[in-house]
Amino acid sequence: MGAHPPPSSEGAGGIPIAKAVPAAGEPGGGAGGGQSQDGLQAGLKNRHLSMIAIGGVIGAGLFVGSGAGIKAAGPGILLSYALTGLLVVLVMRMLGEMAAASPTSGSFSAYADRALGRWAGFTIGWLYWFFWSVVLAVEATAAASILTGWVPAVPQWAWALLVMIVLTGTNLVSVSSFGEFEFWFAGIKVVAIVIFIVVGALAIFGLPPGHHAVGTANLTGHGGFLPKGPGAILSGMLLVVFSFMGSEIVTLAASESPNPVVAVRKAVNSVIWRIALFYIGSITVIVTLLPWDDPEVAKNPYVAVLKSLNIPYVDVVMDVVVLTAVLSCLNSGLYTASRMAYSLGARGDAPRAFATVNKGGVPAVAIWASVAFGFIATIFSYTSKDTVFQFLLNSSGAVALFVWLVICFSQLRMRRTLEREAPERLSVRMWLYPWLTYATIALIVFVVGYMFYDKDGREQMVLSVVAAVVVLAVGLTLERRRPREPEAVEAAESA
Repeated sequence: MGAHPPPSSEGAGGIPIAKAVPAAGEPGGGAGGGQSQDGLQAGLKNRHLSMIAIGGVIGAGLFVGSGAGIKAAGPGILLSYALTGLLVVLVMRMLGEMAAASPTSGSFSAYADRALGRWAGFTIGWLYWFFWSVVLAVEATAAASILTGWVPAVPQWAWALLVMIVLTGTNLVSVSSFGEFEFWFAGIKVVAIVIFIVVGALAIFGLPPGHHAVGTANLTGHGGFLPKGPGAILSGMLLVVFSFMGSEIVTLAASESPNPVVAVRKAVNSVIWRIALFYIGSITVIVTLLPWDDPEVAKNPYVAVLKSLNIPYVDVVMDVVVLTAVLSCLNSGLYTASRMAYSLGARGDAPRAFATVNKGGVPAVAIWASVAFGFIATIFSYTSKDTVFQFLLNSSGAVALFVWLVICFSQLRMRRTLEREAPERLSVRMWLYPWLTYATIALIVFVVGYMFYDKDGREQMVLSVVAAVVVLAVGLTLERRRPREPEAVEAAESA
């Protein structure tokens, strides 16, 4: 059956404003295992959403990809993480404002549809689905690489197939099974990072036996804090910006919880300390304890730190942690791609079959469609790694920046409408509106421009723009050729 949201009212300027979603226990409110306003199963518990919000900012890229950033910028990578983290905090605040006012599985795509036009919701929704579907292949391949190292008798492609099948099964059963898996996956990541920071902080102050306080020698030595100049801060941002993708997942997942407004508010309010602790905290430990130009740091900074502290079985422990992070990203990526496909289907911007749910209340067709693309991309990762698969990676690489820009512009317009029509729904407010929103837009545009200038980021940005233009052209063509069906209008306005 398709989604049947409640009717909506239309705000000033023709922007639909969905009615407030009642909390659990109120008339029409969701209950555990009930139905959300989107027609999906409201099976995510508060602890699921809390851990999804916390773990959503910890991707496998933090553990293995941060070395490239440190190599590019030295200790100055801390400024790269701080600036990118600030950008994410501001964007999440804007998204939280809209999501708390109108929770929906389509999140920013649905808000862009209402605020900017159908072309915007269509374009950013499909680009986002494309991004996460490619991520499925990346994470499946990474997981298979680790598992093959443990059990070399099993081919790597077989491990990739196995992890895809297992996590597809958990997503198909129910949203609560997805939430349970993600709760434990994210929990392991969080515990690992916290232990790393605690152990590293003790080592910095020379508390473990046989160690002396390192002071700031590694931060200011080896060429200084900015050994490659101030421009390396921006180069570092290009390398770390995409590791923050995933912070927004909780705004999609909240619509499948008993009280989405409260869940969104908590997630948005906690994003500052989450980024400060997990990203800036752990990277500070690395660049303080070890010289930034140590070859081992570039290879795997977390392993390098733990080895320097003579902690046994470091490689095995980090393999387990990275595998958990990879499986977590694969699990949440499949969930996110399928919910975006579901929302597109409900709005008439994808096959209507995407907007159907099975007996467990999950969008099975949308899940299978996302998995199918992920399988195809995974095959390319083995057969055409340097051609087709590299093209897929590069053409989806800048989607994070496009998503953030769309969120900013959507919030600018929806905020004005909400203030006129439903000010009581603004339980989360963007700071210093509209000036901080304008400043955020300017910073994102600056980063996009720098990617065109930077030789390493230019190809990725050009191909991502080409992909966006193609999707936009398709969306505009479809919009001209067929009017939106009445059911799709109602779904988009009420989502």
